[in-house]
Formats: sequence, C-alpha cells, structure tokens
Amino acid sequence: MSDTPGIVVTGASGRMGQMLIQTILESDKVHLVAALEREGHHWVGRDVGAAMGGADIGVLVSDDPLDAFAKAQAVIDFTAPDASVAFAGLAAQARAVHVIGTTGFDDSHLAAIERASHHAPIVRAGNMSLGVNLLTQLTKKVSAALDEDFDIEVIEAHHNMKVDAPSGTALMLGEAAAEGRGVALVDVRDSGRDGITGARKRGDIGFTAIRGGDIVGEHDVLFAAAGERIVLRHMATDRRVFARGAIKAALWGQGKAPGEYDMLDVLGL
Repeated sequence: MSDTPGIVVTGASGRMGQMLIQTILESDKVHLVAALEREGHHWVGRDVGAAMGGADIGVLVSDDPLDAFAKAQAVIDFTAPDASVAFAGLAAQARAVHVIGTTGFDDSHLAAIERASHHAPIVRAGNMSLGVNLLTQLTKKVSAALDEDFDIEVIEAHHNMKVDAPSGTALMLGEAAAEGRGVALVDVRDSGRDGITGARKRGDIGFTAIRGGDIVGEHDVLFAAAGERIVLRHMATDRRVFARGAIKAALWGQGKAPGEYDMLDVLGL
C-alpha cells in the first residue's frame, strides 16, 4: 500500500467525505493516510471506519491539517470556501496535490487559491464527473453554433441540504455557453428572477435552481428558440462518480508542475 499515493480527505463526516473514503479504501491505486474534521467535531479522535459505522481501519479522524498534509501526496477537499482556501495554503506548503470539489467561491477565495497554486498543483472543478465535463464541451460547441435567437437556460437540481445556488456545475456550464458565444458570463448572467421581471433580455444566460429530497445532481442546458428546443442533460444518481473523478485527478496531479488545473486537463478534453 505504501507505494501508492497517500490521500487526505477533508470533511470526513460529510456525504462526499464518506463516499471518498469508501472509494479510496476500495482502490488499489491510492491509500488513505488521514481523515480530517473541524476542531470539536465528535468524530475527532475516533477511527474513521468505526465513525462511519463499520470496522476499524487504523486511521483516526484528526483536526490537525498541517500534520495530515505532511504525510500525504494529495488532499481531496469537498468542504466550504473558507476552509478550502485555508487547506490550499497548507497543501501548498506540503507540496501536495490539492483536489478541490468545493463550490461557492467568491473572487477573494479564487485569488487566494491562485496564489497557493504557485507552489503546488491544484485541480479545481465544479464537477468531477466525466459526463459533466463532456457536457461542458458540448455546451460550448452548441452555443457557438447557435445565435441569440436561442435563449440559453441552465437548470440544475440538487438535494435539500445544498447551501449554494446556482451550483458550481451550473456556473461551469454557463461559463461554457458564454465562451461559446464569445461573451463574459458576468455580463449576461440572469439568476435572480422574482416578481414582475419584464421580458427576457436577448442574449442572457439564465439559471434555475431546484432543491429537494436527496437529488444527487441533475443539470440541463436548454437552448430555446421559436418553434424548437435543444436540451443537453446530465443526471448523476451516485456520488461515487464524483469520488472516482477526484481520485483520478489526485493521481493525474502527481509530478505535475505547480499551477491551477481543471478536470478538462485531467481528462485530456
């Protein structure tokens, strides 16, 4: 096991944290060296296997990222923007690949991550699945082929515990659509409709967010014109697709030069 890259999982008790740990434990290409939780969390000090309801695996949950990162080759991080920024600095110090699946960043967060990437590879993506990244490329191509007679709407659905909207994946798709049209998303984004909004502005890219139940992740890109509609769709039914993509990114990042990368780099798209 020691000849495979060692992975730290942050936010170990979360939905994605537990899925990542399960997927790492099933893999023969990587191994788990640490599981992190915030200070004061009731999992800290417990064996992570037992905390997840299974047998001990010999890895205790820690609240000390500096110590954990020092013995790792990669950090996989699906947490929150402020936490991910702090982890980026520490992972850079450890020269560990930092795979970030966190969404909801603002410009100050992204600037801090960019600074950390000067010292180690960072792979950041709004979605780690192969299918969504293919959808991103298709969205860009279709958007480039169609003019503004086609309204573009990104429609996303997630579970009722998701805290940010639009989702990181929806924004990634919106960016692809804007790039296809040769415009900046910030100039054409429409994600705040409520009340008497007036007619839709020609050329805008709209966003609709649905929250309910245990929906893992569904994304449609709708191109609607008079008399016809084109819908590109991706549906995730198992978080394991994101975990597998994150592990692939962690492996791909080994030996890469410092810098910011995304899943299109990882997948060669």
